[in-house]
Amino acid sequence: MSGHRPVEDDLLCVVSLPGGERHVLDLCGHLTASDAERVAASAAIRHLDFSVRLERHAADHHTLSLAPHDAADRGRDPVPELLAEVLLVPPGAEPVPVPGAQRARVRAAVREQDDPGLHVEQVVWRWTGRLDLLRFVAAWQSVVERESVLRTSPDWVGVERLVVHPHAEVDVVRCSGLERSWGELLEQDRDRGFDLHRPAMLRLTLFDEPVHGEEGTRRSTRILLTYHRALLDERSVHLLLRAFYRAYVSGGVLPGGERRPDLRDHARWLAGRPPGPARALWAGAAPPPGTGLSPGRPGKATGQRGSARVRRRLRGAQAARLRAWAADWGLGESSALHLVWALLLYRATGASGPGRVGFGVHLAGRDIALPGAADMPGLLGRVMPLTVTVDPRAPMRVLASALRDALLDMVASPWADDEPPGRSGAVSPERSVDTVLVFDSVPEQPRALRGELAAQGIHVDPPSLAGGGTSHAVTLVARHEPDGSLALTALYDRAALRDVSAERTLAHVVRMLCALSHFPDRETTVGQVLEVLDGVEPPRVAPRPPGASPPEFAVLREGEPGADVICLVADGGAAPRAHERFAGRHDGPEHIVEWRCPGPGHTLPAGLVEVLGGARLLLCGSGPGALTAYEIAGTAAHGRDVVVVMTGIGGAEAGASALAAGLRSVLAGSV
Repeated sequence: MSGHRPVEDDLLCVVSLPGGERHVLDLCGHLTASDAERVAASAAIRHLDFSVRLERHAADHHTLSLAPHDAADRGRDPVPELLAEVLLVPPGAEPVPVPGAQRARVRAAVREQDDPGLHVEQVVWRWTGRLDLLRFVAAWQSVVERESVLRTSPDWVGVERLVVHPHAEVDVVRCSGLERSWGELLEQDRDRGFDLHRPAMLRLTLFDEPVHGEEGTRRSTRILLTYHRALLDERSVHLLLRAFYRAYVSGGVLPGGERRPDLRDHARWLAGRPPGPARALWAGAAPPPGTGLSPGRPGKATGQRGSARVRRRLRGAQAARLRAWAADWGLGESSALHLVWALLLYRATGASGPGRVGFGVHLAGRDIALPGAADMPGLLGRVMPLTVTVDPRAPMRVLASALRDALLDMVASPWADDEPPGRSGAVSPERSVDTVLVFDSVPEQPRALRGELAAQGIHVDPPSLAGGGTSHAVTLVARHEPDGSLALTALYDRAALRDVSAERTLAHVVRMLCALSHFPDRETTVGQVLEVLDGVEPPRVAPRPPGASPPEFAVLREGEPGADVICLVADGGAAPRAHERFAGRHDGPEHIVEWRCPGPGHTLPAGLVEVLGGARLLLCGSGPGALTAYEIAGTAAHGRDVVVVMTGIGGAEAGASALAAGLRSVLAGSV
């Protein structure tokens, strides 16, 4: 295996001894003189009512102190904002606010880091002809420099947002079938996930196949591109591929500067939208109680885990008939799919009279009044719940019109925020439904660009989805194929659906779509259309088991009697296994415990109070856990001998090392 992978960065550690009018922060970690001055200048600009002083003790030890000018400011604490906006974010990174839909995806990715494959998508295609690895890497690096979304990573120290880094390196690895099979590669790559703190949340794996053709001169390489759904979607990948191909045929360099508009311009555009219509849309978005959400009747637990996918298609003639029927009824093909899915959800409820059903609809978010948005890589789209009443005795035109009009209302405000004031932390509308429908087109590569590749002896197949997880019971993706067929892919949670149930569900979708053209009469009732599946058993869907919750308080290592207590505060920020790695390496006499804070208004758990006794409490946190640890020190731990050790967001190794460095300074008495 060969290739290029980014290296891990060091993290700054901040140590605080709460109490007193002056706020003193020890900065442990290597800081250049310019970086240290940048931190002090940022603190001074943000807090004009405080005098700021920076002292340098060594290359890896600085002290930043803030003292209020006036007595009126003595009760104000500037430290939390400094931590979230300056000290615990990557140096030089530019913060970018994101709407609630993407903020919820970032939050879900952070909280579900133990299941990294749930939030990644894999795209594959075949490259036939000579592939110059150096030029391949250089071309992708050129795309990274042009596209700010590839230099972006999530930041969740304070509020979930994005940060654009000045630099990022593409991750490219080359291997062959002699090392592992293609199936093994897909599974291992999916389980690998991404380091959420690192920019360029996209990687490529080149899988060389045996040489073929006359005299063994025809080379073929399967390419696996993996990306994180919190930043990119499939359309973005196709746009990035277009830029990459242009760079490759040009010798590995993409002409022109940074693309605009980009995600920063999109954020500014969103900030200028009137919130009223979007908030009104949110108010009625979540399905009310009693809504039919499941695609099948209740079933037994499957005993399985992970995601899988099943594919079916409507042949070209069948797709053409569906398209003609939809046009005759004044619908788009997406509304025809929504109609069929609503009928299947209603059928699964077992109701005989009117009933509500609900499902998620993916909005591309690119048909907005921002010039250039259609060709901008990034996560502009979102999922909105669609709820509709199905009455088997009503004409089908009534249901079809309701679905079409609901979709048009959504498209008018694709920037609707999931978290208007007062609802922060509420269940995202995307998570309020069990199923999601996606009907989206992807751009084809320009013919001229394909010709330039062919002139260099290169042929590339159109990319196709290969794998990924889903946070829903079923995600149904519909897409037109070059041969005129309509491809349907159902990505499903195997904890909810057995393979046979997923196949049956998709078979019912195909059967209903094909049957629509047999109902040209607009007075056809919903019940008459449902008769298409008479005698056919609905699929079975098991309740999705809740994820296992770790204990709120756990002792990671027993210490010596009377020794200090190191409390690692877990609040949705530390990389998986960072705390375990730290505890395994620490060789001092201190007790080490982990506390998973349930929310605001913290009180010290009884187990911690029992272990603590009268010893000193060393509160440690990473990312949002750092802010929580600082808050605990000033409230729940008030009156105790407390030191707070805080670091930013990084990998398990970097997080454990940064906390260890800060604690060494504390235990050595240098801070």
